[in-house]
Amino acid sequence: MQTLLTRKTISMTELREPAKVFSQAGDSPVAILNRNQVIGYFVPVAAVENIQARPAGLDATKRAFAAQKERLAPALAYLRDK
Repeated sequence: MQTLLTRKTISMTELREPAKVFSQAGDSPVAILNRNQVIGYFVPVAAVENIQARPAGLDATKRAFAAQKERLAPALAYLRDK
């Protein structure tokens, strides 16, 4: 079972009328369903315009790179042999 990240949902059929979806969504994200499976999200600008991005510090960046390196180590080792 999929976890929905919003309380509002629409079907692919309802997406044929995007103006109606925009008006009903207001400032909230809407999950788009196809045969009861989430295939995407419609996120209005108003839902994200107040989010302020903060640059990551040096320590956070180093941790992120280290985590990716560990996850990709098997693929990198395989590619070194090629």
